[in-house]
Amino acid sequence: MQLRSPRSAQAVRDPVHHPVFARWYARFSVAAESRAGMADVRRRLLGGLSGRVIEIGAGNGLNFAHYPGAVSEVVAMEPERSLRALAVEAALRADLPVDVAPGVAEALPVKSEAFDAAVLSLVLCSVRDVPRALAEVRRVLRPGGEVRFFEHGAGGGRVMHATQRALDRTLWPPLAGGCHLSRDPVGALREAGFELGPYRRMTIPENGPALPQSFCFIGTAWRPAGDAGDGDG
Repeated sequence: MQLRSPRSAQAVRDPVHHPVFARWYARFSVAAESRAGMADVRRRLLGGLSGRVIEIGAGNGLNFAHYPGAVSEVVAMEPERSLRALAVEAALRADLPVDVAPGVAEALPVKSEAFDAAVLSLVLCSVRDVPRALAEVRRVLRPGGEVRFFEHGAGGGRVMHATQRALDRTLWPPLAGGCHLSRDPVGALREAGFELGPYRRMTIPENGPALPQSFCFIGTAWRPAGDAGDGDG
């Protein structure tokens, strides 16, 4: 597997560059571990995983502490430089091997069928091309490989849906690092050819007020076991 080092990647323009949002997210996400119950969500998301795992959009690496011991290696892709630097620090504290590397979801710099599982954690809301990103996830998973996802998206009633769509057309993506509130992650996984397993809707925080960004989905999907390969990539 060939991965460019973060140092060499800095010689070219970063494909994702949201320094102000990255600083805010780094502070907010750490506080949310306890205040919004995110640490428990991460444990639920990652429990029972094993083998080689690729995490798409690792952010500041808060998932790393929650991977179970049966995971042999995590390759964590994060395109935003500030968040990637924090993820490297988190990787050094992890109890298992974690390789943090630059890379966007739509063009993962890894070989096809190289991983037993993929983790999508609050990333599909911000990728530029969701179908292409999920096609890449399908490519790098072995047939029968597992996807664990925790994503926010459309939720609530008609008024909330209208609010989410209005925010997506105006203020929210520029303010929130390209995030969109009204996407349908479960439908996108289904359309990309994954077999959906159990999933459930939830709000974050679970007992807090329902905001446009509160509606989330956590669950499992698989690349079909009989899926034909698409080449080495």
